Amino acid sequence: MLQNAFNHYINSFRGFSREIWILTLMTFINRAGTMVLPFLSKYLKEDLHFSYSQVGTIMVCFGAGSMLGSWLGGKLSDKIGFYRIMIFSLFTSGIAFFILQYITSFIGLCISMFVIMIIADMFRPAMFVSLGAYANKENRTRALTLVRLAINLGFAAGPAMGGLIIMNIGYGGLFWVDGATCILAILIFWLNVKEKKKSKFTDKEHPGEILTHSVFKDKPFWIFLACCTITGILFFQLFTTIPLYHKEQFNLTEFQTGLLLMMNGLLIFFLEMPIVSYVERKKLNKVRIVTYGALAMTMSMFLMLINAWAGILVVMMLFMTFGEMFAFPFSNSFAMSRAPKGHEGRYMAIFTMSYSLAHITSAKLGMEIIEYYGKKYGHLTGYQANWIFMGFLGIISALLGIWVYRLTIKEPQQISS
Repeated sequence: MLQNAFNHYINSFRGFSREIWILTLMTFINRAGTMVLPFLSKYLKEDLHFSYSQVGTIMVCFGAGSMLGSWLGGKLSDKIGFYRIMIFSLFTSGIAFFILQYITSFIGLCISMFVIMIIADMFRPAMFVSLGAYANKENRTRALTLVRLAINLGFAAGPAMGGLIIMNIGYGGLFWVDGATCILAILIFWLNVKEKKKSKFTDKEHPGEILTHSVFKDKPFWIFLACCTITGILFFQLFTTIPLYHKEQFNLTEFQTGLLLMMNGLLIFFLEMPIVSYVERKKLNKVRIVTYGALAMTMSMFLMLINAWAGILVVMMLFMTFGEMFAFPFSNSFAMSRAPKGHEGRYMAIFTMSYSLAHITSAKLGMEIIEYYGKKYGHLTGYQANWIFMGFLGIISALLGIWVYRLTIKEPQQISS
């Protein structure tokens, strides 16, 4: 039985091209080296002594740059190709991180964070397009999942190493490591993966695709984006309001909060790829799976209303983790499947922008609710109000998923990729 399960797990990693494995390695190195971001607010507050308001403003510039970079990356991937965009983005942002440590003024950091994130986040839609190019139709979702595993492993390793670097060298060391890993990752890609040239085509040559005149006229895609943005808002609570709640309601240490987040990462590492393989083998509808994910995340928010037992945090994390495994890999795959040939970049740009928007909105929205209701009715009531609000947002997300499902099954050509 155990041997069978192990064989199924190993088999779920088979069938990828060499290019996909190199992309995965590159992503792991890049994400493991992304040490500045987890400590950015601490660096701005504790090292540069900015006020909370100034830190918030710099983070808004960070988010705005991320959104613009995502859009530009997708647009330019369609125009000049994903390969050049990926190389330009990682190499240039690597150099930019070296320089960033020497900028310490408020205005300077607002401008530089905005510019760096434009360059850095041009990479994301280009990378999604590259997966579409180097993975075949049958294993595209699994390829996306493989890269997500690399991202999760990288993020698990990065902050721990970042903490050691700060203790021994200082914050300056983070910028050197972050910049160096960006450059190392893209050198590995450039030396081992050759550019895949675009073939000449018109949309009529691809009758299996869902064709739209413009991304802006693709109604199911935009409703789906709203669903994804909400799931993103719920998920990012894990890194904003929930760690604070752990401390204030249950007096958990940073280590205990870290263990809960580690459980999330380990479950994803061991279970996400088999789940994706199962869904692909059974040819289950991806929008329905995403909707189940939205419902699981919604349940995780409502579970937080139980505040007399610390064990509920483990149960909540299980629901959030399964919600993440159902929602995120299949969201990527569905978004890619909506794009006509030659327009993948702009679709994936707008898709990645929805998560940039969720990242900005999640922290601001959650903190504002907690502060407003906390001042009015007591601090912990503020958290309860936030969980209720997030839970109802999640219900809206699930309803949007059902709407998209009904729209897509009525389409003359069913999505199959």
